[in-house]
Amino acid sequence: MNNFDKTTENKDTAKEKGKLEKRKLSDNLLVVYLLVLVIIILGQLLGSLLQFIPFMVSTDFCTTVTMYLGFIGVWILAILYMRFTKKNRSILKILGRSAAGNNWMNFLIGIGMGVGLNGICILVAWLHKDIVLYYDTFQPIYILIIFIAVFVQSSAEELVCRGFLYQRLMRSYKKPAVAIIGNALLFALMHLLNDGVTALSVLNIFVVGILFSFMVYYMDSIWCAMAVHTAWNFTQNIIFGLPNSGMVSPYSVFRLDATTANNSFAYNVGFGIEGTLLADTVLILACVCMYLWGRRYGKKTCDVWN
Repeated sequence: MNNFDKTTENKDTAKEKGKLEKRKLSDNLLVVYLLVLVIIILGQLLGSLLQFIPFMVSTDFCTTVTMYLGFIGVWILAILYMRFTKKNRSILKILGRSAAGNNWMNFLIGIGMGVGLNGICILVAWLHKDIVLYYDTFQPIYILIIFIAVFVQSSAEELVCRGFLYQRLMRSYKKPAVAIIGNALLFALMHLLNDGVTALSVLNIFVVGILFSFMVYYMDSIWCAMAVHTAWNFTQNIIFGLPNSGMVSPYSVFRLDATTANNSFAYNVGFGIEGTLLADTVLILACVCMYLWGRRYGKKTCDVWN
């Protein structure tokens, strides 16, 4: 090989090395974290425009719908970003039937899990007399519309965390543990500014992020994660009128008598049931069950990068 060929080869090697370094930089954990936060912040700003829709008069129902439906901006921005960036386009596969676990059975299982897990925590808090609830109103059409709005909010967070972030970390670090723990960690950090946040509530959000990630990893179903997330929020916030990560809905079927609420192992006055030892324990047990089930019966996850 002459000197010219060696020089050319060295240049080509240097170019390939430069591309590799550039790719690694763009896939760095902190860089991807920053990108996710930008999508969420800008998406919520886009969604906030819904507050100016003329027909949205100032009622508890409309305020609640707007509060949740504003996350449609996150959906729009995330989908557009993935659709029009070649590197991320294949992530969209996880939303459809390319993922074997995305079916209506798993979606309904997710609804049942969300209601059940949240309901256990609420029941214990009620039996322990930490909360007193009274009936307020029930309007089926309103409830259906709000459920759809809650789904938009909950599924938007799943799209970004268990969809985009999870898949980017899977590609960059090749180890499922990094993708599972990494997206759950950011999910928890995103709630640090919520009203009434505590160490237990941050742990709760982290653990539930692990649970949702297990559903993607072992069940190949982001639909199931979206369903559990939706049912948890809907049960807690809309059915029983309790704080959802510190946020109280103006409209709910039951209402909390806030003057009688007590802090305990089962209820946190500022953050709700999510800021408690009970909720953390219930969700950790759910994670253990999902892990054990997945190790034995889990299916091969859809590889979006092939």
